[in-house]
Amino acid sequence: MRAMILAAGLGTRLKPFTDKHPKALAMVNGKSLLQRNVEYLMSFGISEIIVNVHHFADQIINAVNENKGWGAQITISDETDEVLETGGGLLRAANYFAAEERWLVMNADILTNLDLHQMMAADEAYAQKAEGDLVATLAVTNRTSSRNLIFNNAGTLCGWRNNGTGEEKWANLLKDPNTAVPKAFSGIQIVHASFLQELQLRGKFSLIDAYLQLAQHYAIHYYDHSDGILLDVGKPESLEKAATVFK
Repeated sequence: MRAMILAAGLGTRLKPFTDKHPKALAMVNGKSLLQRNVEYLMSFGISEIIVNVHHFADQIINAVNENKGWGAQITISDETDEVLETGGGLLRAANYFAAEERWLVMNADILTNLDLHQMMAADEAYAQKAEGDLVATLAVTNRTSSRNLIFNNAGTLCGWRNNGTGEEKWANLLKDPNTAVPKAFSGIQIVHASFLQELQLRGKFSLIDAYLQLAQHYAIHYYDHSDGILLDVGKPESLEKAATVFK
């Protein structure tokens, strides 16, 4: 399986560090977030990785080259002309996954102990039940979040909610709101080739918007890893916390 690390974002929550550096190079106990996630993927046998770059792209490229990809085969997807958000970034890298039936995508600014082998097994089970209609399996937890993905009681994606503003986006409205299953997205997903085949969005767009479009006709399931560790290392204080958890 190949993977993509999304590292093109501006990282505005991580200022002032990101005024001069990309968030993917923020350090936790002597290792950058990018290095930690490359090593994380490699621990599950994933050594072919594409990394998209935009903000201080040259620093990421130099770090990859100087460290020989930390042992992985790393390809760079260059978005220096325009940041394309998560969905557009994956679409730009489509050729890298042309021969793959499925692949993994994760944000550069998260740290986790999620067992990818278990998630892959769950994804395979979902794919068999969906009989070819599975687009993606999304890692989620039950943590408190400002935004939630909404699933039905069968575990398939139906919508999205901003808990602060009350804004909602729906792929399929639930007949009974009481059956809604809200989950917080972990920024990790297994994506199937059908995602690129059926996607209608182009240019700059988020993966969430892409999933909501595709969920109108195809299955998108969740994989809950609430019993594990997940840190969104997007703020300076979260970097401090990460240093106490990830040695």
